[in-house]
Amino acid sequence: MENLNTSDAPPQGGTAPLPGAPPQAPAQLPPQMFTTAAQLLDLTDKKLMVVLRDGRKLIGVLRSWDQFANLVLQSTTERIFAPKPGSDANVPEGYFADMEHGIFLVRGENVLLLGEIDLDKDDDPPPGFEPADLEAVRRLAEEKKALDKTREKKRLGKLATMGFEGENLGDLAF
Repeated sequence: MENLNTSDAPPQGGTAPLPGAPPQAPAQLPPQMFTTAAQLLDLTDKKLMVVLRDGRKLIGVLRSWDQFANLVLQSTTERIFAPKPGSDANVPEGYFADMEHGIFLVRGENVLLLGEIDLDKDDDPPPGFEPADLEAVRRLAEEKKALDKTREKKRLGKLATMGFEGENLGDLAF
């Protein structure tokens, strides 16, 4: 596919406007500039990292996709990150572990971010992170998630007392 940008004019036909014909419509962006599932064509059969809306990070080879951007990933691994206990939250450092999944189907609406993996740097650990045991990393990640959830609940409670309303402020009791 061509490398185009928004300043490129769309391809023009070889015919000149006829005398007395109405003026032509303003130039439009070329069809390649739109972000659609068709853009996945260039990423087919390449190794990708997919970040899901729930925070999971999947690494796999894109084998197939459809018009809804549903993805089929082959040789998929889920990379789990966890901070070191007592580390500064502003400095990205901690542990990571990979969990093998094999073939993975991702619903398009759950994709938050999608990017190609640089195969030259694929074997390097992420900067600031070191590999660790899967169960230990999973336990640390769940502890951080629970801590973040309680912190967020407190923050939303404070906002509610100040008069702010939001979609997550009410707890339902049946």
